[in-house]
Amino acid sequence: MGDKKRIGILTSGGDCAGLNALLRAVVHRAAGYGWEVYGIAEGTLGLMESPPRAELLDPATFDGTIMRRGGTILGTTNTGNPFAFPQLDGDPIDRSEEVIANYRSLGLDALIGIGGDGSLAILNRLAKQGGINFVGVPKTIDNDIGVTEISVGYDTAVAVATEALDRLQPTAASHRRVMILEVMGRDAGHIALNAGIAGGADVILIPEIPYRMEHVVRKIRGLYDSGRNFALVVVAEAVPNESGNRIVQKYAGGQSRYGGVGHFLGDRLAETTHAEIRVTVLGHVQRGAAPNARDRLMASVFGVHAVDLIEKGQFGRVVAWRDRHVVDFDIDDAVAAPAVVDIDGPIVRTARGLGICLGDQ
Repeated sequence: MGDKKRIGILTSGGDCAGLNALLRAVVHRAAGYGWEVYGIAEGTLGLMESPPRAELLDPATFDGTIMRRGGTILGTTNTGNPFAFPQLDGDPIDRSEEVIANYRSLGLDALIGIGGDGSLAILNRLAKQGGINFVGVPKTIDNDIGVTEISVGYDTAVAVATEALDRLQPTAASHRRVMILEVMGRDAGHIALNAGIAGGADVILIPEIPYRMEHVVRKIRGLYDSGRNFALVVVAEAVPNESGNRIVQKYAGGQSRYGGVGHFLGDRLAETTHAEIRVTVLGHVQRGAAPNARDRLMASVFGVHAVDLIEKGQFGRVVAWRDRHVVDFDIDDAVAAPAVVDIDGPIVRTARGLGICLGDQ
């Protein structure tokens, strides 16, 4: 056992399944070293208040019950970039030094940040600027962090999307419909591709593979001509329209998010196939489920390894899973570029081998 340390931990970016299981792993591993863990509320937003919003996490309350819960008990944010924090008038200001000072006021020896590529990049920049001993843990339903084969939250999101297809298929067959399922996928089509294969989709459209509507139409017409009375289409939210422009929705406060390609495809397919079309946008349902076994396991593995890195004094690292082993990489490498779908890889080859239309032929 080393000297008693105080570790801060926060969740940042969009929520996902498995975050509470990860918190539990960190708290229990740290307790094994005789250390304390302080949970910081709402990501970097909790460090923008004076005093900062943080509380001691009691191992006794982090039992097996909490790991079953979705979301994050600490709260999170995807709008709290301290280097460009929006004011009421919309103009951004740099609050990074304020965040660093509030972190220092907690007397912490190290910080564990759980986030996607954007959050980890911001936290890494803060750590370098403030001399913070930082360890990152990857979580994103998009599974697009390059150094790891799996991120916390991804497996559950795929399971939810697969279940949605399982539920859509019987009603599609009952009404002779084409069912379009729009799933999340900001930079990569991993959810659409994997859930589409597992859920028996006939067409899968992902941002990595340019598509032509005529190929999709031909596939659907061929299904009906062969005697099938339904079709299932899965599309990632970042897939563009036929002109190559990604479809975004505007929200209050000036925010824009991807979404709407499912309805675009529905309108086009209704015109060209004359089939009855229904569109389901899965949206945040993919984020909010209780974590499945795989996500609970990965969260536990990642949490324990993150604390072990702190014990070894190894900072500026992000935990990862490679070749059935837990490993770690330099954070700069982890956030350098998103891990998009390998269009020549085994999953795409499997889809093609199953006769699934990917829109390019």
